Amino acid sequence: MKKLAIATIEVKGTAVSILTGKEGDYISLTEMLKAKDGEFFISDWLRNRNTVEFLGIWESVFNPDFNYGELATIRSQAGLNSYKINYRIHTDAIKDSLIPPSITKAQAGAVYASEADLLNVALFGQTAKQWRDANPAAEGNIRDHAPLEQLVVLANLESLNSVLIRKGLPQPDRLATLNEIAIIQMRTLLPASNVKRLK
Repeated sequence: MKKLAIATIEVKGTAVSILTGKEGDYISLTEMLKAKDGEFFISDWLRNRNTVEFLGIWESVFNPDFNYGELATIRSQAGLNSYKINYRIHTDAIKDSLIPPSITKAQAGAVYASEADLLNVALFGQTAKQWRDANPAAEGNIRDHAPLEQLVVLANLESLNSVLIRKGLPQPDRLATLNEIAIIQMRTLLPASNVKRLK
């Protein structure tokens, strides 16, 4: 393996390492973020909505196994305090309870996407694909166009769904329960909300 060459650049008085190798250049994010204000952490940077958008574009270009369903979940909570916590709780519950160890990455991705759409249907009344088909000219996805109140409820539903998954409830039962909770919470946060009861 070819050894990487190390160089540095200065960003606002902070030295930032750059590794140059056969496949391209790599910048030390930790050192780069220190240049911002000395108190900025990787977790804060990752929670930033613009960072999530950038990483989503990067992955869609360079990663053939990219999981678009999970990106939708991450994007919907970017910037919220519950962002990383609820996301991790939800994905761990899916991984531990719904994904057998013998399935492929693509099959596992389909399970994650299915659970993301379960939350979409419970709150928005439609899947991400149904929304895209109905809004072909819109940028982003259904969650990008949701008001803050819906994003808060979505984060709550994610946490609640993880509990229901671990209790072994089938997806149709979880959907009905999450829809009821979405209606109650949206009426509290946004009284004019039109979250519909699923049939």
